[in-house]
Amino acid sequence: MATIGQLLIVAIFVPACAAHSKPDTGTSPVDRMVTAARADAAKRSGLAPAQLQVVTAEPVTWSDGSLGCPRPGMLYTQALVPGYRVQLRVGSEVWNYHGSERGGVVLCPPGQAQEPGQNSRN
Repeated sequence: MATIGQLLIVAIFVPACAAHSKPDTGTSPVDRMVTAARADAAKRSGLAPAQLQVVTAEPVTWSDGSLGCPRPGMLYTQALVPGYRVQLRVGSEVWNYHGSERGGVVLCPPGQAQEPGQNSRN
């Protein structure tokens, strides 16, 4: 018979382990970032997602919380941030999308995109 202490340990660790497992959606995180970037670029440009060519799609490590796209006057966490970089050819331009592993993708305005940190994952 289990003791109360053993049951408490199980009650604490089982939910904690479940919180760290991610469901397998059949697509990689990079693929999900590309899909999100294409959807945003299509909405902004008026082009069909199929017309947007992927130039680069890679896991990277950003050097801080700006995700390689700092905005003037903003303060960012000074820690390495694992994430992704997606570059799409939209007409004659290349648009830079940056994101973190936690999700979300942001369009980095022209001239603001910075390279990933030196400890990059690619």
